[in-house]
Amino acid sequence: MTPRMPDRARPEPVQVVKQRRDAALRRLVTGVPYIQFLGIQFDRRGDELTAVLPFDEKLIGNPMLPAIHGGATAAFLEVAAIIELSWSTLWEDMEQGRFDVAETEVHSPMRLPKTIDFTVDFLRSGLPRDAYARARINRSGRRYASVHVEAWQDNRSRLFAQATGHFLMPDLQAEGAATALMAT
Repeated sequence: MTPRMPDRARPEPVQVVKQRRDAALRRLVTGVPYIQFLGIQFDRRGDELTAVLPFDEKLIGNPMLPAIHGGATAAFLEVAAIIELSWSTLWEDMEQGRFDVAETEVHSPMRLPKTIDFTVDFLRSGLPRDAYARARINRSGRRYASVHVEAWQDNRSRLFAQATGHFLMPDLQAEGAATALMAT
């Protein structure tokens, strides 16, 4: 007689996992009206996010060049950093099934990291076309985080702007990360 192997829970179907991740990202993004105003979207591949700023005439600051307004560029980079920080905070709870988007939809907007300072380097004019950005978290602790963001248009190695920001993180000690981010 052979020993019986203990039953293990079956992994969730990949489609269910993708739907949960997409719903969590959608919840993050729709909570900030300025993201919709600028038209910023996020392309998610696993835990990696790429922010996309589709070109729109309202983004032009200098019609003589034409070039994307510096304020729109800075806002795009800051949004990419804040969403990346929030996404990384939610990731573990989401993957463990402790974050249920359906339950959080009715609650107030998410508590996002607050900007302490944000320094933008404008490396060249942003041309009238789509822009992309990726944020990299340099340090993230209980209360403070440091993030670097790079933006490009046609060629990833030819950046048109980059930024470094420092953020005050929402207090996640009293409750789980996902619950604290969803609280008022």
